[in-house]
Amino acid sequence: MERFDFIELKVPAKAEYVGVVRLSISGIANRMGFSYEDIEDLKVAISEAITNTVTHAYHEQDDGEVTIGFGVYEDRLEVMVADHGGSFNLNEVKDGIGPYKNTESIEDLREGGFGLFLIDALMDKVQINNNYGVIVLMTKYIHETEVDFDDDQISTTQ
Repeated sequence: MERFDFIELKVPAKAEYVGVVRLSISGIANRMGFSYEDIEDLKVAISEAITNTVTHAYHEQDDGEVTIGFGVYEDRLEVMVADHGGSFNLNEVKDGIGPYKNTESIEDLREGGFGLFLIDALMDKVQINNNYGVIVLMTKYIHETEVDFDDDQISTTQ
């Protein structure tokens, strides 16, 4: 089985804790070797996911929690944001998950799904599990900068 580290954070479902999670993802992604641009994308995506949860899952209740899980792999970071305070059972989450499709009526998941379009644009893969509450699983691969440069080179050999 593929080796990975798993980090779990639990924060109150309040907007003022989004910054704490942004700092966490920034630190983890930086340690993994993500580029500055990718780290910025990750921070925006996780902010959107948490803001969606804070706004829609709990409305005005103060006692809600958001659970954030980070799967740190060799080549990618998987980020889970769940609108229930329980801990993740990773296999359960992945079994019940499906890809996010732009055609799905986001209203069925939660009203205010605009954030999902943005998340989908910033991340390499977005999946959603709404068996119990809504879990958004976002994946970002570490793209080697050398590879990017090579791809952009114009071949001089005829």
